[in-house]
Amino acid sequence: MADTVRRPVRVAVIGVGSLGQHHARIYASLGEARLQAVVDTDLDRAAAVAARHGVPALASHRDLPRELDAVSVAVPTSAHAPVVEACLERGLSVLVEKPMAPTLAEAAAMTRAAAGAGRLLCVGHTERFNPIVRAARRRVHDPRFIETHRLGAFTARGTDVDVVLDLMIHDLDVILSLVPSTVASIDSVGVHALTDRVDIANARLRFENGCVANVTASRISSERVRKLRVFESDSYLSIDYARQEGMIYTLRRSPGAPPEIVREAIGAENEEPLLAELRDFLRHVRGEDAPVVTAEEGMRALETALRVVEQIASSGRQAGS
Repeated sequence: MADTVRRPVRVAVIGVGSLGQHHARIYASLGEARLQAVVDTDLDRAAAVAARHGVPALASHRDLPRELDAVSVAVPTSAHAPVVEACLERGLSVLVEKPMAPTLAEAAAMTRAAAGAGRLLCVGHTERFNPIVRAARRRVHDPRFIETHRLGAFTARGTDVDVVLDLMIHDLDVILSLVPSTVASIDSVGVHALTDRVDIANARLRFENGCVANVTASRISSERVRKLRVFESDSYLSIDYARQEGMIYTLRRSPGAPPEIVREAIGAENEEPLLAELRDFLRHVRGEDAPVVTAEEGMRALETALRVVEQIASSGRQAGS
């Protein structure tokens, strides 16, 4: 696709629900993209989104136009694998929303399909593209303890999966990208509250290098909280994902003087994380160097999340025995 360097990337969005409609909005606003179509099994919804951007509304990904370079896939997680594999087989680059798939086997099949087709497969872990996360990453060197809280009010969106795969996986992915070590053990607990799936969960990850991460996610909270804290041997860093604000406290020692704690704001220019993510995806499709979350990284986040889910389920079975 060398000619994509000289023209906008021709892209479509498959699944234009609560998240996919924003993929369509952003692509339609970017000069480096040309939105060609939107797809949804709910044709009324597809038509409404398509009308905003002056593109065709389609009921199936099988009806996508021939002149296409890439797609965003934002259908329900259970449908990711067949849609993604079909698009890769057509020679399209793909950005699939998180979680990558409901099972590791499906995620692995998608990864193999991308390798076989020689096409790009990226996973939509949007928080990696949050400006404050990008800025904070440069200040993190050797995390010893990480704490995250991701709390949200209840909505019907995302309830086809547990809160671990719906919300916690965002923080698991960020943590895995910050800690250069393998997860040694996981201790987790979860509770069913308003759905037949886990709605609030906590996981404690221990890494082989000694780092510990404590991760909490809830979709039944009365307030919205999205925060991450990183503790190192001589510093403490705190960020607010939603406000895109951060602060770092550093312990400094000078000869002949008592230790001093220095407080410093972490600078980041506010930008919609999804916009940053899609811009980088388009750059990558055009053959330019740009950060993306690879299929392998998406699989690692999924594997960790599924370990949390399985442990919660196992604890529940033991409690009921």
